[in-house]
Amino acid sequence: MTTNAILITCPKGLPPYLKQEVEGLGFPVVAETAAGIETSGTLADTMLLNLRLRTAHRVLYLLAGFEAKDADALYAKVLAMPWEHYVSEQEYLTVHSSVCNPTIDNPLFANVKCKDAIVDRLRKVTGAVVFLYWKGDACSIYLDTSGEPLARRDYRKLPMKAPMQETLAAAVVLETGWTGDGNFVNPMCGSGTLAIEAALIALNRAPGSLRSNYGFMHLKGFDRKQWDELRARARTESRKTIAGKIVATDMNPAAVNAARKNAMTAGVDHLIEFGVCDFRATAVPDGGGIVIFNPEYGERLGELKELEGTYKAMGDFLKQKCKGYTGYIFTGNPDLAKKIGLKASRRSVFHNARIECRLFRYELYEGSRQKPKVHGEG
Repeated sequence: MTTNAILITCPKGLPPYLKQEVEGLGFPVVAETAAGIETSGTLADTMLLNLRLRTAHRVLYLLAGFEAKDADALYAKVLAMPWEHYVSEQEYLTVHSSVCNPTIDNPLFANVKCKDAIVDRLRKVTGAVVFLYWKGDACSIYLDTSGEPLARRDYRKLPMKAPMQETLAAAVVLETGWTGDGNFVNPMCGSGTLAIEAALIALNRAPGSLRSNYGFMHLKGFDRKQWDELRARARTESRKTIAGKIVATDMNPAAVNAARKNAMTAGVDHLIEFGVCDFRATAVPDGGGIVIFNPEYGERLGELKELEGTYKAMGDFLKQKCKGYTGYIFTGNPDLAKKIGLKASRRSVFHNARIECRLFRYELYEGSRQKPKVHGEG
């Protein structure tokens, strides 16, 4: 099989986590951008990447790179490509793109021009997804082997309002270092994304195992047997139980109901203890672990004045009920973060859509860390 460049996209800020995942699967990291990783492999390798990557959005397999000054040049180059080797003659053809060319006012025009060239080559409408990257005169044509973004795991049937995207939630859990040995406590759980991603990580369960449709399935040469074998191997490598407990609570019964149903769809509901309560009443198990909050931060939800009291109460909860744990608060509002009243030992930068956020880490020691005074010290 031909080895080509593979571009794996992800949300801004997540390439370091994606890089670790790609290297962990045995692939080289050729380059790192602000929103992606470039590796190399065969078209068959994209199946494994789609199945196993937690922080990726799309896996794009490079078919060709060339120069094109305008739409006519693009059409001619795309028309000359051997699409009949890749695209099966069924269903539909989709083209999406990233275009920055002075001759193009509307990227949709470039999409149509690219699609016309492929269809004219095949003379039939097909079921593949193609990605066009066009900047200046430089063009790259990729097969989008993912189809739907990989963030859509297919377990979140009831998202509630302003949910954290699955890829971001996975990266946040990876940043905490939690692997299932300690406890994972998630007050204000909303639709349960953090708790579910934590369970999937602890079980070493392939995040793409619930998906039934990928872009590579619509390409010629798709090896169903190899795909089934990859899924079966992933299942055998998954754990059945974990040592720690996962606790997820929310004061909104509808949110807890949604989280429970989402966890059932993901197949991890048996690992998560759900509860309806104010976060202050969340039961924190003995043994230590992670306590993580993803509160509203005033950009899309809630009022700032009301949230100031909430943030102070979160700090009090961590200080009073979570000794021996490591606390985390994810927020996009640095002013509200000051109300927590704890000194963060680390601040990790993430992006939730267009909002720059911080994951604040707090060491919650059992006793005082203050060094005892030596006799004679003032």
